[in-house]
Amino acid sequence: MTSTASVTIRPLEAKDEAAWRALWTAYLEFYKSSVPEAVYASTFTRLLGDDAQDFHGMVAEQDGVVVGLVHYLFHRHCWRVESVCYLQDLYADPAVRGTGIGRKLIETVYGAADQAGAPAVYWLTQEDNAAGRQLYDRVGQQTNFIKYQRPA
Repeated sequence: MTSTASVTIRPLEAKDEAAWRALWTAYLEFYKSSVPEAVYASTFTRLLGDDAQDFHGMVAEQDGVVVGLVHYLFHRHCWRVESVCYLQDLYADPAVRGTGIGRKLIETVYGAADQAGAPAVYWLTQEDNAAGRQLYDRVGQQTNFIKYQRPA
């Protein structure tokens, strides 16, 4: 657990479901996306589970209010003996952006990766996510990879 001033970064708990849903919905809407209820339910269950292959969830809490979230996953990699860490979702309530909460969430994932012996942490964002990229340019290094996926 990481705590700075009135912000605490801690594992997601069952009591956080309503706040988590609100933040994750806002995150999905930011990326012009949505998921059905079954995905909300299974994702939250997996985030609370103890399967090391499932995603982990952390939240940022400020003055007793959940104001940010991060989801990350450890997975094997063909180019390394060690697992690597994929940071899939990062979101801070717009009211707290610019206060360091996003950075604290990323640094918490870096710490979890270090503790797990995962030498690499990576994530994706949209090219036009200017606000997010300002943070990412300070805490990470942009690569030259281009994402492809199967057509819908």
